[in-house]
Amino acid sequence: MGSKADGGSASLSSEELAAIEDEEVLNKMLDSAVDFEERRMIRSALRNLLKKKRDKREQERGSRQQDLRQQGLSKGGTTGGAVSTGRASMYQQPSINKPTGRSSLSAATPFNRTAASKASPAVTSAPICPPSATAPSTKNVKQMLLDWCRAKTEPYEGVDIHNFSSSWKDGIAFCALVHRFFPDAFEYSILNPNKPRDNFQLAFSTAERLAGCPPLLDADDLIQMDEPDWKCVYTYIQEFYRCLVEKGLVKTKKQP
Repeated sequence: MGSKADGGSASLSSEELAAIEDEEVLNKMLDSAVDFEERRMIRSALRNLLKKKRDKREQERGSRQQDLRQQGLSKGGTTGGAVSTGRASMYQQPSINKPTGRSSLSAATPFNRTAASKASPAVTSAPICPPSATAPSTKNVKQMLLDWCRAKTEPYEGVDIHNFSSSWKDGIAFCALVHRFFPDAFEYSILNPNKPRDNFQLAFSTAERLAGCPPLLDADDLIQMDEPDWKCVYTYIQEFYRCLVEKGLVKTKKQP
């Protein structure tokens, strides 16, 4: 029987699972679990943990706002300015944790827009995809990859993957998939689905930094479309999967 640390969960009750506050431990347990009821309990514990972290973050944010209001009142006559400045800094805070260097690498990849198209606000063409993306090898491979994405992001609130297009349009699915393998890279619970550009940039830059996955997609291109081009998303997920395999984070049937 495994322990909590190494992913074992054969004898853990729902109360014991709820006491685990390490996402990585729960993710490992979910990967190793084979019993349906056991997996259901672990998924529920993981969802509750993510919700608990999000609620705690919101509570802390509310406390900071209250402190700022009090500071503004104590200064007298500058309340509006003090509160406004404080709120601006708080809403920008999640971006502080984003890995840097995205712009220089983004300019080097052939899948980003050209300088001329960036200068013209009328250009809304879809991002260029690699030729290989236009013809997936087999239908089964595409479905298997989609099923893999769905399984890995199942515990994450706000994620419902059923295709390679609309399911990814707010960037949350990308973040959830990356966070599943790198849970310490950023705080998933504070992500905002109404800020797709931030979500895309966070997911792509983290995948590049920690998995070595090249940034084949560009956030500015994606947010201009009603739905991402499925060929581009499919190609990116294929590359991310390949990078995970190379790093030993995903085992294939051919590997020992």
